[in-house]
Amino acid sequence: MKTAQRFRELARNLYWTWHPEIIAIFRDIDPELWREVNHNPVAFLKRVPAETLRKRGAELAIDTRITHAFHQLNGYLAERATWGARAGGPTRLNPVAYFSAEFGLHESLPIYSGGMGVLAGDHLQAASDLGVPLVGIGLYYAYGYFKQRLDDEGWQREEYLEAEVENLPIDVATDNQGHPLRVAVENGEGTTWARVWRAEVGRCSLMLLDTNVEENSEADRGLTGQLYGGDAHTRLRQELILGIGGMRALDALGIRPSAIHMNEGHSAFATLEAARQVIERENRPFEEVRERISNRTVFTTHTPVEAGHDRFPAGMLLGMLAPLRRQLRISEQELLALGRVNPHDDSETFCMTVLGLKMARFRNAVSAIHERVSRRMWQGLWPSRPVEEIPIFHITNGVHTPTWLAMPMARLYSRYHGEDWTDRVHLPETWADVEEIDNVEFWEQHQILKTSLVDYVRRCVAHQISRRGDPGERNAAAEHCLDYAVLTVGFARRFAAYKRATLLFGDLRRLDRLVNHKKHPVQFILAGKAHPNDEGGKSLIKHVYDVTQMPEFKGKIVFIEDHDINVSRHLVQGVDVWLNNPRRPREACGTSGQKVVLNGGLNLSILDGWWAEAYDGHNGFAVGAGEEHSEPERQDAHDRDALFACLENEVAPLYYDRDQDGIPNAWVAMQKHALRTLPWKFSASRMVMDYAHSCYLPAAGALTSTYPGACNRRV
Repeated sequence: MKTAQRFRELARNLYWTWHPEIIAIFRDIDPELWREVNHNPVAFLKRVPAETLRKRGAELAIDTRITHAFHQLNGYLAERATWGARAGGPTRLNPVAYFSAEFGLHESLPIYSGGMGVLAGDHLQAASDLGVPLVGIGLYYAYGYFKQRLDDEGWQREEYLEAEVENLPIDVATDNQGHPLRVAVENGEGTTWARVWRAEVGRCSLMLLDTNVEENSEADRGLTGQLYGGDAHTRLRQELILGIGGMRALDALGIRPSAIHMNEGHSAFATLEAARQVIERENRPFEEVRERISNRTVFTTHTPVEAGHDRFPAGMLLGMLAPLRRQLRISEQELLALGRVNPHDDSETFCMTVLGLKMARFRNAVSAIHERVSRRMWQGLWPSRPVEEIPIFHITNGVHTPTWLAMPMARLYSRYHGEDWTDRVHLPETWADVEEIDNVEFWEQHQILKTSLVDYVRRCVAHQISRRGDPGERNAAAEHCLDYAVLTVGFARRFAAYKRATLLFGDLRRLDRLVNHKKHPVQFILAGKAHPNDEGGKSLIKHVYDVTQMPEFKGKIVFIEDHDINVSRHLVQGVDVWLNNPRRPREACGTSGQKVVLNGGLNLSILDGWWAEAYDGHNGFAVGAGEEHSEPERQDAHDRDALFACLENEVAPLYYDRDQDGIPNAWVAMQKHALRTLPWKFSASRMVMDYAHSCYLPAAGALTSTYPGACNRRV
């Protein structure tokens, strides 16, 4: 096989997204072009001149590196001695179907908006590494989520750019006869067709439904155009395509999943379609079929905020689902009851989360605190039970280590943990020898990453200012932006009110003293988007921008536009401290801080989500002691004071406490303790194993259900 063909095959399996040695091949050929195409190998290979490829190939032994990577990929795909092969049971015959409205696998495939999508991407990548048979089902968004730009006054502006599908690492899925796969979804307004794209994610596959086909009307062709775009009517129709169309795509491919896993309520219609298929095949009543479907369905809820759950008016829901309701042979009232906490309340809207909870036997939150919050939120579904007996348990989220670990740290760990350490990332003993790493070497590796982050931020700032000022202003701003030697705190997440991005900005005098301290200065990097319809979130971004323009903070507090996986990667790999200050208990889990730990950063967080389970007093910093106040203003004031005090009295002094060689040994000791206690526990490998043992295998009929909440599964 020729080198060029091997190169193309490497580009088309997203295995490369978590193998930096393969990414390095593309980058080394032409770094500027690699950056210009947003790190997309398919687009890169189409644009790189043949002469450049030949010349750089000769200089860098590219042929040898490509051949090695090609054999590495094929050996990975052919491996049979995986964890899934040993423990997968019936899932090896019928894979798990993992539904999600978004999948964040890489910045070059823009079909995600934030944390839930990135979690779905990590789930697929970890399942691939473990050999757990799993197929993802989502939607192909031609315009993705929006590109964020701030105008001259600091207001967020959204821009939607159509992706060139021919430049993406996806292919048209085909049926058993080799024909392009099309599925039809009937609704009260007619029939909508969707083609299916297929992406290979290591050993797993991802199916993406796309309504931009000639069989559809102009309106229907744009139905899957934008992620979380449009009104309630559009959202409802998207969720019909995801749930019903997704199940029909699997059926057309001959896949009858052993378990259906719904990542949030957006895909809950999949359970109704699964029931329809059984009714059509076996001519059984819905209630009997419903029991069978729920027995093999997993529902994961991520949202502790009431506004985050999709709800639809009864009339709209009944109109759109009329064909499916008739095929299920149930009444309008019976259909509405599936999405209502109180089936007899005609004023209650139809909630997709309620549908998911009612149609699933396995129901989980994503952290211990979130389990408590979810049980209280949905206690109305089980009104006769005390909150501690509500059948919702938790599996705490984790992150896919190879995806988020910087190459310098990966090389360091390989020397101490062994070359195969990533296969054992979920085992505590894998991280036990971190203490053996020399303090000087460890600190220098982290400083290399921090230098790379500062350089990246300066490039971003220069680019942002170039749209608003002259080249002189751009260059001066970039040159004086951030300081390699200053304690650097990162904050990047969706700009929603409860995440409190501007908590420290409530006391600018104290912030000034902190940022410009003569001995212990602190600098901040912030990033994040507000939903296009969230004016409050946009106001928060505007507030941050205004602070960054103040003379006392300019170049010391920086906002990076267009937060995506690429921005996240740079931040989590290079910051000294990761800040997370949600209003407890509103953070379901949060995984960005887990990525930071892998790269030597420390967490500074409210005791909420995953950090409430992780913090042991020596592996990072806590804001407060887990207090919760009924008055938001009182809680914000308390947490602001606690956060300032922690930064002033604990974080900064520890960071700047150096020995004669400039090494902060006490800080490094905390970094090492964080590595010894956290990455194995909060890895996506552990997470997927938990789902397999607690949900997938029982759903497939392999095990007796003994997980918390398995009893009394009917609603």
